[in-house]
Amino acid sequence: MTRKEAIRQTAQENTLLSLGFTRDEAEALRRISMTLQRWFEHECNGYIQRDEQTDKPYAYSNHHYGTHERSRWPVADRETGARKRLEKIINARNKRQRVWTATGDVLGPVSNNVAAYVQTDPRGAALYIIRPGDVPDGADVNSYYSRGICVY
Repeated sequence: MTRKEAIRQTAQENTLLSLGFTRDEAEALRRISMTLQRWFEHECNGYIQRDEQTDKPYAYSNHHYGTHERSRWPVADRETGARKRLEKIINARNKRQRVWTATGDVLGPVSNNVAAYVQTDPRGAALYIIRPGDVPDGADVNSYYSRGICVY
């Protein structure tokens, strides 16, 4: 790792820590983003495709032992696992950030919840953390996700 990359990763971690994530969660978010970016890259290149009936992922190869036959074999579904881990981390962070009363009720509306946006285009980062106010009310997150925190 270069010095510049270490500085970038530290700045990203500090930003995520300031949002209420733990160090372990910040590192997990970075790894999830890398996993999803690589997965989407393989999907874009046609190396991984999902079966239309079962939705299970398969790896494809155009050259099988010197022939031009197209072969496929099942692969682990890393996208689904990464999305589940991401949802668990976001929910845990949002639960910690709530303001509780002595009776166990939440004080007022919870306006500091963050959300995750997964960008499936493999040419950039796959994960963005959307803070309150990043997306204007009534607007589509697809048009404003880059205002969030890029995790890569």
